Amino acid sequence: MPRLDDHFWSCSCPASERHKKHLRAGAGGLAAKVDHGAPHSSPSPRRHSASVSGHHCSSSRHANSWHHHLVQRSLVLFSVGVVLALVLNLLQIQRNVTLFPDEVIATIFSSAWWVPPCCGTAAAVVGLLYPCIDSHLGEPHKFKREWASVMRCIAVFVGINHASAKLDFANNVQLSLTLAALSLGLWWTFDRSRSGLGLGITIAFLATLITQFLVYNGVYQYTSPDFLYIRSWLPCIFFSGGVTVGNIGRQLAMNLNSSPHFS
Repeated sequence: MPRLDDHFWSCSCPASERHKKHLRAGAGGLAAKVDHGAPHSSPSPRRHSASVSGHHCSSSRHANSWHHHLVQRSLVLFSVGVVLALVLNLLQIQRNVTLFPDEVIATIFSSAWWVPPCCGTAAAVVGLLYPCIDSHLGEPHKFKREWASVMRCIAVFVGINHASAKLDFANNVQLSLTLAALSLGLWWTFDRSRSGLGLGITIAFLATLITQFLVYNGVYQYTSPDFLYIRSWLPCIFFSGGVTVGNIGRQLAMNLNSSPHFS
């Protein structure tokens, strides 16, 4: 017959083990709750430093790329201004519209040496100013944004200059009105923006003042002046030139902004 103490130990031991397992499970759950409710530890200083360093490197690369493309655009616009100055000034000199002093050293295009650099610098400034004003106003110019349209605009601008030198009218007023209509037609065909119209008028006004100053000081002169010291159609040439160079600058800026460097 089994003894009472044997029966007691055989019954109490499993219960005791179950009780201990229950206590361990409760302690583990409490520890998990404490760990879950505790605030996360801050990232290590080394990882944070690497993140900040990577951000600075990315910003530095972006800034360097932006400056690189700005220099590229400036050089292209300067070159365009120099070429246009040589070609268009040749037309004016051949028709005896513009006269330079005899002591001026002429190039192969019979132009003063300072004319191409000045026109190239002006073209670079105007070409960079147009997209800058568009960005400032928040009105990106998207009318006929392709190089084929820009090349047609250049061709029309050269044609307007050719007309100013070749066409013979009864008086300068008729010639000036004709060139003014052609210049506005160029703006309407290839630009149609308020910023382009405003900048074109501003450029024409400032360039006319500078030309008046140069002619007044005897740097060069115009034959048959009818608008103070210059020809009355000259502001039309400056206006159409500003619109043309502005379109070139806009196209360059748009192509560079859509390149992978700026993605």
